Amino acid sequence: MKVVVLVGGVGGARFLLGVKAALGMPAVGVAAGATESPHRITALVNTGDDVWMHGLRICPDLDTCMYTLGGGIDSERGWGRAGESWTVKEELAAYGADPTWFGLGDRDIATHLIRSRMLRAGFPLSEVTAALCDRWQPGVSLLPASDDRVETHVAIDDPDSGERRAVHFQEWWVRHRASLPAHAIVAVGADEAKPAPGVLEAIAEADVVLLAPSNPVVSVGTVLAVPGIRTALREGKAPVIGISPIIDGKPLRGMADACLTAIGVETSAQAVGRHYGSRTASADGLLDGWLVHTGDRADVPGVRVVSAPMLMTDVDATSAMVAEAFSLAGVSA
Repeated sequence: MKVVVLVGGVGGARFLLGVKAALGMPAVGVAAGATESPHRITALVNTGDDVWMHGLRICPDLDTCMYTLGGGIDSERGWGRAGESWTVKEELAAYGADPTWFGLGDRDIATHLIRSRMLRAGFPLSEVTAALCDRWQPGVSLLPASDDRVETHVAIDDPDSGERRAVHFQEWWVRHRASLPAHAIVAVGADEAKPAPGVLEAIAEADVVLLAPSNPVVSVGTVLAVPGIRTALREGKAPVIGISPIIDGKPLRGMADACLTAIGVETSAQAVGRHYGSRTASADGLLDGWLVHTGDRADVPGVRVVSAPMLMTDVDATSAMVAEAFSLAGVSA
């Protein structure tokens, strides 16, 4: 089976572990000496969180997926490297180097150094990501949604001056913990971007497409903002199944409610399902099926809605959730 998954960072990475397990693949890495799996998983990964820091190109969502699937993630935090140290961060702070609110671990910096060097040498992000994955062997094809620079920016009222200004998503999310009301969230550069090589081909060949329970605005939404991707999903042969990131009116993880409020969408499984829309009953909708948590209700016109346990407490629970999504799509491994 060929599976395409639109994902963001921590939640998306953990969801991918469940997709692998549901297909009978090792959740982490590639089993030593194992025959090649007949299944193919392609993750279309959000790049809107990407940012330059201290002269290094940081790609949080790509790295979180790569480390998680390759067995190098700090499992407690859900991001960054396991066994991390912070000497460089401490030295930067001693110099008073901004930004002080965004920490880079010593092990993690090595990844950013390699990426930045390759980008400056002219390699596109998709090729750089493939080269980095040679080390980690995630067992999934990790594709940035675009090789072009697409970054999420947020319009806020400056807490010091009170003036309206745009900041990078990382500043709003990490520094301010999304506590400042967002007047607008914009994927800067998306209008001129093109899908990365392999993205449209993967969608066209897919047997099923899953929208992971990632942030629907700044993760999945940014992937969909790249011209051509939404159209490919709508016109493709594969059923599109969304997994709700909202359980009992609260985000599964993070501060997705602040993002939904910014675009005028209620924080509920039903509202997010309607935000994605039906592929058959709306002009630009995507969904054929919508999976919500047991006890949640959602009426999404033109979309079949099914409930199942949605808490990703471990790989087995996530695998069972993915199996429900496959069943909703009418496919099986």
